[in-house]
Amino acid sequence: MAVSLDIAHNSADPAAVSAVKSTPAIPRIVEDKPSLIGLNREELGKALATAGVPERQIRMRVNQMWHWLYVRGVSDFSKMSNVSKDLRTKLEFAFTIGRPEIVTEQISVDGTRKWLFRFPSRGAGKPVEVETVYIPEEDRGTLCISSQVGCTLTCTFCHTGTQMLVRNLTAEEVLAQLMLAKDLLNDFPDADAPEGGLGASTSNRRRITNLVMMGMGEPLYNFENVKKALLIASDGDGLSLSKRRITLSTSGVTPGIARTGDEIGCMLAISLHAVTDELRNTLVPINKKYNLETLLDACRNYPGVSNAKRITFEYVMLKDVNDSLQDAKKLVKLLAGIPAKINLLPFNPWPGSPYECSDWEQIERFADVVNAAGYASPIRTPRGRDIFAACGQLKSTSERLRKTEREALEKAQAEGKAQ
Repeated sequence: MAVSLDIAHNSADPAAVSAVKSTPAIPRIVEDKPSLIGLNREELGKALATAGVPERQIRMRVNQMWHWLYVRGVSDFSKMSNVSKDLRTKLEFAFTIGRPEIVTEQISVDGTRKWLFRFPSRGAGKPVEVETVYIPEEDRGTLCISSQVGCTLTCTFCHTGTQMLVRNLTAEEVLAQLMLAKDLLNDFPDADAPEGGLGASTSNRRRITNLVMMGMGEPLYNFENVKKALLIASDGDGLSLSKRRITLSTSGVTPGIARTGDEIGCMLAISLHAVTDELRNTLVPINKKYNLETLLDACRNYPGVSNAKRITFEYVMLKDVNDSLQDAKKLVKLLAGIPAKINLLPFNPWPGSPYECSDWEQIERFADVVNAAGYASPIRTPRGRDIFAACGQLKSTSERLRKTEREALEKAQAEGKAQ
């Protein structure tokens, strides 16, 4: 089944997503079948047993499936050439390994790509949609994936926070964002270059080298599914992403921080954004439950934290709100004793946002104070702003599309009646 892909180049207006381009056949998830994507090895073995695989073959077949799914990236059982036709038929009848639907793709002037992926309802309400962003750089390619549809945290500077939580994503749905992005970027070995994609690579360098849980939702409010997906993503016999290249970002759900270090072992990022409880209560309301002292104590005790494995603190620069030099000095004192890197994020505006981005000169002065205290404090270059793909801008595009289309229809009807 060919997937239709709506593509808009360099446009922040979702209504401009109109040009249709066809990609090669990427099988979609079959709604009424359970997926093998997102199962750990034990679960995969049990699933194969239900399809009639003899117990003595389970371990061998699990390793075989793992290779096809996560090394070769196949989404069609018929391509598993060293699996018997009879078993392939049984697997096809019982399971799906397809991908979510690609609703839209937008490409920024800076090369950033944002996809809207749609997952079937699987008998539980309506289909759900999430946004996933790919940021190419000279020395890396970072994929930003979502953990929830919507969010409960209502951070006042974040566009995603204006969308109510619909539900948690399953481990399959978290992992499928990575799988489909690799399909579209031709990032699986021995894969044919997709038409309309980035084309065949001229080297063996991966396109997706880094994975960040910084998309829609709070990952630690969906811990078990995120954990399962990230452990599969970092499995050395499969997708094989280094845990040092996987970062989980939390707004401060402190009970999950130690578990992240112990059970996932990835890098940690904290959405900090303020140096006083009073301000953080407004910017990041979860601070009312887990205040700065509680949060920073959890960071100091993060398993494995060291100068070689620093915690990243994200600090959005809001004009005349949190960007004074006094704030910078307080920030340095606040993080004393924590091996840390401080990412300064120029605020990315969105329609209706109550804040402005700090002046660039002020951001640089703020960074100078932090740098002088011995902390790395890079100013993150905004990426994908023109397609609302930058930090804090993600929100299910389908909502905006439907609203835009409805308003256009209502306007046309009103004009027709006036005539």
